[in-house]
Amino acid sequence: MNSVLRPTLAIFSVLTVVSGLVYPALVTVLAQGLFPDQASGSLVEREGQVVGSRLIGQSFSDPKYFWGRPSATAETAYNSAASGGSNLGPTNAGLLQRVKDRTAVLRASDRDNKAPIAVDLVTASASGLDPHISPAAAQWQVPRVARARGISEAAVHNLVAVHTEERILGILGSPRVSVLALNLALDR
Repeated sequence: MNSVLRPTLAIFSVLTVVSGLVYPALVTVLAQGLFPDQASGSLVEREGQVVGSRLIGQSFSDPKYFWGRPSATAETAYNSAASGGSNLGPTNAGLLQRVKDRTAVLRASDRDNKAPIAVDLVTASASGLDPHISPAAAQWQVPRVARARGISEAAVHNLVAVHTEERILGILGSPRVSVLALNLALDR
């Protein structure tokens, strides 16, 4: 029995140290050295204060700001510790009710806007944390934001255009707008 137990415990101990201590420490040191911004959470600072992350959406409800995608995270919106989709299918009554409720909120926020609402303003992303919206979702909100801020729609359209990120390498993903970056630009 001792001839089997001793090598087993030795291998277990070595693998625990290597995979539980050495490897994570090595990856952390390399990440901090090569990609310090990303390894630290891609934090966004304004005047020395952290105001968010480029990777995680935030809840905006004031009419003078652009609103992001709904969050599907539990307990609090955009809770990165509870990342995950709602897993509600397109025929699920709960999802349909959420879409109707969100549509009603958006229509009430801008009663004069009769344009179709972009789907990403009424449905959560797979992670429930998406910090981006589509250019169409941003454009839909331009009249409300311009009116709430007392500025021209053309100025707000220009800000949306400036903050629209194109496809990666011209082929990957879709054009997108960072809600946090756009809202920070509005406050300048």
